[in-house]
Amino acid sequence: MRCVIAGGGTGGHFFPGMAIAEAFVERERGNEVLFIGTARGIEARVLPGGRFPLRTIKVKPIKGKSLLEKGKAIWSLPMAISEAYSILKEFQPQLVLGVGGYASGPTLLAAFFLGMKRAIQEQNVMPGMTNRILKWFSQQIFVSFEEAKKYFPDKKTIVTGNPIRKEFFASLKEGKGEIKKRDRFTLLIFGGSAGAHRINQAMMGALDQLQGIKSSLKIIHQTGKEDLDFVSKEYREKGFDALVKPFIENIATSYQISDLVICRSGASTVAELAVCGKAALLIPYPYAAHSHQFINAKKLVDLGAARMILDQDLNGGMIAQTILHLYDHPEERVRMEEAIQRLGKPRAAEEIVDYCYALVREHNMVH
Repeated sequence: MRCVIAGGGTGGHFFPGMAIAEAFVERERGNEVLFIGTARGIEARVLPGGRFPLRTIKVKPIKGKSLLEKGKAIWSLPMAISEAYSILKEFQPQLVLGVGGYASGPTLLAAFFLGMKRAIQEQNVMPGMTNRILKWFSQQIFVSFEEAKKYFPDKKTIVTGNPIRKEFFASLKEGKGEIKKRDRFTLLIFGGSAGAHRINQAMMGALDQLQGIKSSLKIIHQTGKEDLDFVSKEYREKGFDALVKPFIENIATSYQISDLVICRSGASTVAELAVCGKAALLIPYPYAAHSHQFINAKKLVDLGAARMILDQDLNGGMIAQTILHLYDHPEERVRMEEAIQRLGKPRAAEEIVDYCYALVREHNMVH
């Protein structure tokens, strides 16, 4: 079977698409996946030379742009739809799946005009603009959270959880053997893949107040390239045992050995926390579209599965206070771990592929 996965732009849209692509080619020998994205998105950096081919279309972002730029973006849409139309006509997929991001709109519309089977996947509690429009053109909608269902037509919406890449599970398995009983309280701190300057600064501001538990702490901190030197120096000067890296390749193992994770609340991070069953202090990225990250974090806080500090309230004192509280109250961490684990859906990618197969079969039976 041939499938097109359209969208990307950011890791939050692209990596779930990648997880679905992996599950799709594993499902049956000879299955093929083609990605359609843009030359500006993360897909253009990650896919070349990898297992999946990428074709790009020229489409401009609309959200958060000036009136003139919005006008230009809307003006470029017919051209983008026509480029996607040509690619789909040539590749002839049995299914087109949109994962959000600029490229998914024109591609799904082109698939609609070609009468191809269409589905979309929404990662967040509250859908983005592209998927709000595409719900009318899709035959099946996969959502990560129960709460997202209310934004979509009930009959065609399924809660599958957010797909996580295979290599994440592989390193989880590998890491299992290595984990010995820890005698120290391990903190894992990271922003997005590029790090988060605000979180790095606040953590450095927390160190003086954490001196009292310093000998019991082990810190793993992903800083991004920019802040690597400044953060390493602070930890060193204040005598903390910290492993500081610009980027952590094998984040699954770091999750496993940590007692508390301090991070943003993008949909993929939330899905990983749930699958690993980890207590977290979430600091939503304030500029995420439609306040996605705040809404994702608030859902976890309401379930008793995480703590949250808003970016504008973030400082060393707030972080130190939360760390000290959760260090002193292990029973609260256990409750958080149990609550977040209930959200974990490790088979999300396989489940989406199952539903896609059923959708295509139904189409074949009609014809």
